[in-house]
Amino acid sequence: MIFRSIPSVASQLNHPIIKNIVENHAVSSDYITILIKKYLEEVRSEIVSGQLTSISEDQLLNDLVDFIRKRLKPNMVPVINATGVVLHTNLGRSVLPNAVNQHLTKIAGRYSNLEYNLETGKRGSRHDIVEQLITTLTGAEAALVVNNNASAVFLILKAIASEKEVIVSRGEIVEIGGSFRISDIMKESGAILNEVGTTNRTYTHDYERAINENTAMLLKVHKSNFVMNGYTHSVLTEDLVMLGQKHHIPVYEDLGSGVLYDLKKHKIGNEPFIKEIVNKKVDLISFSGDKLLGGPQAGIIIGRRDLINTLKKNPLIRALRPDKLTLAALESTLLLYLDEKKLVEELPTLRDILLTPQEIKKKAEELCDLLLDDYKPYAKIIPDYSEIGGGSMPDVKLPSFVVAVHSDRFDVQWLERELRKHDPPIIARIHKNALLLDARTIQADEIVIVAQGLNEIFGTRMI
Repeated sequence: MIFRSIPSVASQLNHPIIKNIVENHAVSSDYITILIKKYLEEVRSEIVSGQLTSISEDQLLNDLVDFIRKRLKPNMVPVINATGVVLHTNLGRSVLPNAVNQHLTKIAGRYSNLEYNLETGKRGSRHDIVEQLITTLTGAEAALVVNNNASAVFLILKAIASEKEVIVSRGEIVEIGGSFRISDIMKESGAILNEVGTTNRTYTHDYERAINENTAMLLKVHKSNFVMNGYTHSVLTEDLVMLGQKHHIPVYEDLGSGVLYDLKKHKIGNEPFIKEIVNKKVDLISFSGDKLLGGPQAGIIIGRRDLINTLKKNPLIRALRPDKLTLAALESTLLLYLDEKKLVEELPTLRDILLTPQEIKKKAEELCDLLLDDYKPYAKIIPDYSEIGGGSMPDVKLPSFVVAVHSDRFDVQWLERELRKHDPPIIARIHKNALLLDARTIQADEIVIVAQGLNEIFGTRMI
């Protein structure tokens, strides 16, 4: 009987409210028809499963309108990161600088010289766009950019070590996130994994004993997303390089994050500075563009010119090459590295990491000052710690200040949900019985938005 209550597609399509949506959004009625059919199919499925036992005509129409409107908007929207995790993978990692965004707009809205040589008037190569800049900043002989660091690892293994052995320490066979493991990537590339040493201790002689006529590479994987302490030993990069040179075997180091600005001088972490690794004569190095570098998602490969040329000639490069927007964003980001003072002021990733507790506390105070007087008692500024995120420096805790929101008048889970529904969504975290807004990752122009959001949400609850 309940199935008879389901309206026809035509009746919903001709409803004045639905017609109004078609006109206001300048969308074809054919697409709206598809959405109506899809929605009504979901209603039928809910009836069959027993989830829906009755239908209200008004409620069904309201739900249909919400269903349609949601699908007429982009799924990806800007959000405010109040978690304190600077490189939040789920929130898109690096925030790009204004200069990069302006350049992106120009390149996206016009034709460009992506693969056109303006000097000769002939076809050029997209690989030339950022290669010279990367080699200038790193000191490497040559460079190549692919779409992410996992692609870089795969390409290197496929092009240089397919059907041959790659020696790696058992303690460096890591999972890089999303269930992707170095061992799995190696298997897919056709390279043969040769594990040496133990989980916690590996020595140079472990590598040397494993070398044979089928060895194509010595691989060192930087453990950027976890820390191993206690009774441990790993082989230094320079020692592995000496071993590789002795046996004429290339050494490849996967740095993961990759640091072009040395954070160690600020006593933050112990991430290897890329220039230092290059100076140790490592044959190939790869790292990410959207982590500590602060740019777009990309896999950057640097090293010996002959090996880079081998990678460029591999057919797989066409599947892994970056598009014009990635290259434009990466080049603009790297240009900031030519001026260190400008870099730390304009690159959001570095700027947020290097914020002092005093600067963060000031931002938190600005937020609290913007709350309505009735709601100020709900908010309290307390010291806390931020994380760098993005699988980088997991043992580093950055001193910070958070606005802790709590009251017996509302549930913090409710508040967290409401903030997520806000436009723009505000992403915070819950600790114990308080909602925490870390001022480190709230950008200066977002403070007023967060305060307004809290005022609006509190207002609906307290009426």
